[in-house]
Formats: sequence, C-alpha cells, structure tokens
Amino acid sequence: MKSCISTYSYHRLYADGSFTRFDAIDKTKELGCDGVEFVLDDTTPDGSTPREHALALTAHAKEVGLEVPIYTTGANFFVKDPEQEVERICKHIDIASECGIPLLRHDITWSYYPEYDGVKTYQHIIEAVAPVISKVADYAKSKGVMTCSENHGRLMQDSNRMVELFNAVNNKNYGFLCDIGNFGGVDEDCFTSVSRLMELIVHVHAKDCFTRSGMMYNPGRGYNLSRGGNYRRATVFGHGNVPTFQILNAIRASGYDGYVSLEFEGMEPCMEGVTIGTENLQRMIRDIEGK
Repeated sequence: MKSCISTYSYHRLYADGSFTRFDAIDKTKELGCDGVEFVLDDTTPDGSTPREHALALTAHAKEVGLEVPIYTTGANFFVKDPEQEVERICKHIDIASECGIPLLRHDITWSYYPEYDGVKTYQHIIEAVAPVISKVADYAKSKGVMTCSENHGRLMQDSNRMVELFNAVNNKNYGFLCDIGNFGGVDEDCFTSVSRLMELIVHVHAKDCFTRSGMMYNPGRGYNLSRGGNYRRATVFGHGNVPTFQILNAIRASGYDGYVSLEFEGMEPCMEGVTIGTENLQRMIRDIEGK
C-alpha cells in the first residue's frame, strides 16, 4: 500500500491565505508520501475556474513527484430534481479526466430534502439515488474515470446500508472509499463493518477517533454525538480507539494494494496532527508490507 494525504487534512491552515493547497502538496512530499488527494468544489481560493485550479495543482504535484490518485468533491443526489446535480458532478468528472486522475469520490446524500413527503427509510433513499449514481458512473467510465462514495453522512453510513446501495447501483465502475473511522459515527464496530465491504474497496481514508460511552458525562469541547448518543472526537491517526492497524492489515490481506489517504480532522495543532499521523500511517504500512 502507498501513503497519501488528503488536502482536507490541512483545511484549518487555509483560512488566512498564508498556507495554500500548493503548500499542502509540498508538505505532503516533504513527509515522504507517494500521493496527494485533492478535495475540491465549485469555488477556488484565487478566483480561477475549478478546471484551472485543478490543472495547476496537478501540474505542481507532478513537478514535485507526487501522484494524484483521487479527486474528491461533494454531492447530494437525494433531491427533488437530481439532474442538475448529475450535470454538476459530470463537470468535475471532466476535470478529473483532463487532469489524468483515475478516481473521483462523490457524496451520496446528507438529509431528506424539505419537499420530501414519503416514508423516511434508507431503502427509499437507495431507490431514488441508485439509478442516478449508476448514470454518473457510466459517464465517468466514458471519460476514463471510476467513481466511488464513502461511508459518511449518517443516512448512508451504516455498513448494511452501504452494501444494499452497492447492490442496487450494480455498476462495476462504482466502488467503495473505505473510511476506517467513520462507522463509529453510527455506533458500529469499525473493523467488523469494514470487513463487510472489503471486496468493494477502491481507496482508503486513514482516520482515528476517541470514543466514549453515552452513559458517561459529556467530555466537553471537541466531542460530537454519534447517531446513537455516544461521544466521539477525531484525533491524530494512531492515537484513538479505532483499531487502525488491524483494519489496514486486513484490507491489505484482502488484496488491496492501493493508496491510503490520511484524513486528519482532530482539534490538535494541524501540522502536528498531520505529521504524527503520517508517520504512524507509514510505519503501519511498512510493518504490514514486512519492509
């Protein structure tokens, strides 16, 4: 497996403009990674178009010797009229294709839209979004890009819901971006949940969290509630309660040999969290690979 860092990991440093995504690429190279994951949307920090920005970032990554294995962007396909969202995501697919990035990750949905008056079950969401996601995957295939989604957003985060979604989409050009820490957000055991989707993995996010029982008193600032009322706080990769090494070892044993992107979103100092987390990730990969 190869180490990678998501540009999202540095997001707290972008606020005042003194640290840019170009700096994030340089830091990722400095930390000895093989690749960098781009997290981009419809706006840019410098007024350029999304296409211009992505092309410039890709050129810089290649210049410093980093691969760009995945292009990540937001999406919400559970809406009254999803065609507008399909058109928007297809523009990002065009950009990924032009940049030579082989994989694009998009969201599934985050909530029931205001006008929705049907029964609120995840099965209804899958019925609505599956054909739309498959349509996007088909378009991406025509552009030489594969699409994927990860386990987050609460509504479509549980492992059984994700399995049902992939069965419904039934498209070989659509895979699973496995975030090894996100299943805790819906109170699932991360290792068991990852194992249910192992054969569908096309990319991995390395994330760690502290977890505390909802029976305890609120730990305070930095902690969020899971769907079932337990406390969770993102932290430095390797410091938390997620069985990170166990999961990565099992993913490698399943045959996956691709990129693993550090995704740091803890409350620790950003650069320190990214640096220590990357060191831990790379050490785990070396131990798994027997190097």
